[in-house]
Amino acid sequence: MAVPYPFTSGATLTAANLNAITELVINDKTDSYTLVAGDAGERVIMNKASATTVTVPDAVFSASQIVQILNKGAGTCTVTAGAGTTVSTTGSLALAQYGGGTLLCLSASTFIFFPYGGVSYGVATGGSSSSITVGGENYTLLTFTTDGTLTVTKAGLFDVLLVGGGGGAQGAVTRGTSGGGGGQVLGHTTLTTVYLAATTYTADVGAGGVGGAASGISVGSYGSATELESVALASGGSGGGSGSQEGVNVGPTGGAGANGGATAPTPFSTINAFKGGNCGADATGGGGGGAAAVGGASTASVGGTGGNGLDVSAWITGATYYAGAGGGGGGATGGTAGNGGVAGKTSGTGNAGVNYGAGGGGTVAGIGGAGQAGVLYVRFKV
Repeated sequence: MAVPYPFTSGATLTAANLNAITELVINDKTDSYTLVAGDAGERVIMNKASATTVTVPDAVFSASQIVQILNKGAGTCTVTAGAGTTVSTTGSLALAQYGGGTLLCLSASTFIFFPYGGVSYGVATGGSSSSITVGGENYTLLTFTTDGTLTVTKAGLFDVLLVGGGGGAQGAVTRGTSGGGGGQVLGHTTLTTVYLAATTYTADVGAGGVGGAASGISVGSYGSATELESVALASGGSGGGSGSQEGVNVGPTGGAGANGGATAPTPFSTINAFKGGNCGADATGGGGGGAAAVGGASTASVGGTGGNGLDVSAWITGATYYAGAGGGGGGATGGTAGNGGVAGKTSGTGNAGVNYGAGGGGTVAGIGGAGQAGVLYVRFKV
């Protein structure tokens, strides 16, 4: 039953009236709405397929009064401070469908919104900032392509995606060389959401590995790890190995062609790898392993195909974008590029990785291609 609320002086209350105090009145709204005094102690439920706002006006409510604000519509409802008021919250004022919270009045112009559902997304600055929409949810995306600082101004949850630096391809004087391994991609296949306190964090973006020299048989160097200070780390791809060694690389992450980087440096030795491809002969190099697939084996004349990178476009809502691809092996016919990677060459300096975390491409009798640097993405709902 409806509650005779607010109570008035001299009113007679029955037992049924008192029992019904827990049955708050539902004010179903189908468009943006400004709260009124009569909403105190009641529920305001927004019900619209497109975006709405609930505006909190000045000098309408008294200290200790509360209003429940809920959103059952498909459109995001944003709790908005009216002129002269402030609304503070530890969560978000943008309510997705079935989200909600309690608005508490501290004074005529000061309010706190307590969201339901536990810890909400925080707020941070740093890197390059942009606005994106993923699955109907609005986010701020912070992109770090070089080392920097992430400053969390409001503690809460953050989604992170890290790509380690790609490994450099092998170099050699006469032989075909192997492609570098792609950097590890962390936070895509399984969403990585972390809680960050309101403080400053160091963001280290892994550099790409240097290609091996055109002297003897020179293994390419490892890519460096991308790390969000003590929170998350994606290791770099290993360097391309020797075209004369018919081993299978087990690098720290993406892996590299042939036998390069078979021993992973600590602390990355326990991270699963996509292996680089075997070498068919001295004249060809195996393809570097990618973040999504192993590198291809070479034959006597064709370099191995580079391992595919991982498509991260849905995470950042951009055009199709592959991160962490392995490089193709060098040979009389260069190994083809995997998704997001670079092909192997027949001579000269190998192709350098282009996309984030891509390994360098192999060549024949030349300097190996350099790996590409990684990237760090941080996003939070707004």
